[in-house]
Amino acid sequence: MRVCVIGTGYVGLVTGVCLAHIGHDVICIDNNEEKVKLMKSGQSPIYEPGLSELMQSSVSSGRLTFSTDLGAGIQHGEILFIAVGTPALPTGESDTRYVEAVARGIGAHLNGGYKVIVNKSTVPIGSGDWVQMIVLDGVTQREQSLEVAFDVVSNPEFLREGSAVHDTFNPDRIVLGSNSEKAIAMMEELYAPIVERNYSQDKSLPPVPVLVTDLNSAEMVKYAANAFLATKISFINEIANICDRVGADVNQVAKGIGLDSRIGSKFLEAGIGWGGSCFPKDVLALIHTAEDYGYETELLQAAVKVNKRQRYLVIEKLQQELKILKGKTIGLLGLTFKPNTDDMRDAPSLNIIEELNRLGAKVKAYDPIVSQTGISHGLSGVIIETNPEMLADGCDALVLVTDWQEFLKLDYDKMAKTMHHAIIIDGRNFLEREVLEKAGFRFVGIGC
Repeated sequence: MRVCVIGTGYVGLVTGVCLAHIGHDVICIDNNEEKVKLMKSGQSPIYEPGLSELMQSSVSSGRLTFSTDLGAGIQHGEILFIAVGTPALPTGESDTRYVEAVARGIGAHLNGGYKVIVNKSTVPIGSGDWVQMIVLDGVTQREQSLEVAFDVVSNPEFLREGSAVHDTFNPDRIVLGSNSEKAIAMMEELYAPIVERNYSQDKSLPPVPVLVTDLNSAEMVKYAANAFLATKISFINEIANICDRVGADVNQVAKGIGLDSRIGSKFLEAGIGWGGSCFPKDVLALIHTAEDYGYETELLQAAVKVNKRQRYLVIEKLQQELKILKGKTIGLLGLTFKPNTDDMRDAPSLNIIEELNRLGAKVKAYDPIVSQTGISHGLSGVIIETNPEMLADGCDALVLVTDWQEFLKLDYDKMAKTMHHAIIIDGRNFLEREVLEKAGFRFVGIGC
């Protein structure tokens, strides 16, 4: 099938590359000329495991192209994906101006022939009808009289940064929201190779469930899923904080409750909370939507409050260990909001750096991606070191912020010897306490 993906952020680029890999003819559109030039050369502008290799292969095969020409993309695609960003505004609302701009652009370039317009961006409830209205407005503003045929589909993404390629080929479900049987049939044809597990790691699994709903319900599925997972993390962090006070081990508690089939073990890892581009934005957007309809989301607001407080827990633990932080040197292991990504959006490290600076501490950091690329992401108040040994040198304490796998295998014996005080705060309960204590560290976890 012929596909146009408008927007080449995490969602758009991964979607375009993976659809090209399974055999579709895909053009990705972006208004950033330098970015498009980079992608045409086969280089990915984002770090995502496995993406660059698939991208280069699809470009070489001719199934994947990149352009800044929106009109050409719209003429090419039978299916048009809107995959632009919807960042949070200070009020908590989603900023939908980029979606609006794309919808108007689609209306300005439609020239007959049936199209399926797919909302892949995470958009407020009711955006499907809104996009349809804007596209029609764009059509009617043109001088010539045109008859256009299109339907809007909501197809929310459930990709995890750092696992986005894997998640595309191995989804838990595919959600399609529309009242058009024709549009749904085209989307089912598009995703058939994935549904049939042709690209799955385990081809013996049953077909991927496809849930067909109305537009509003599909949009709500995305928000509800992320809000539930965020709340689950905040819940286990509340339990961890109680464990700290009563002498229980939150890791054992999480294992005990996770064995209950009604609860499950995923997203029960206590630590310094959630961040990134999805959970914070989507939870706030859902809270704001509820407020628009006169409903107060007390549970979701509490989850946000717990998460905000949790980020500063490592500061409290550092103060308990070092007392005064003014004049002390603190090293952060990891900066990105999660491993296997270069994404710094709403990363807990940013709040930790800011607070340590306020308290007069010197802050250093090492991150496998940030240190390697030299991209500062607007970081200030922190010295970026090029390796873990340089990070540890002269530090009064280390804080594990991001649970990169390579942090399990560092030379902690060597690092401990170069520190003023061999203290480590494990903000993700990720490291092996026995290994660290054997290396000479004073080990402090979260709720354990």
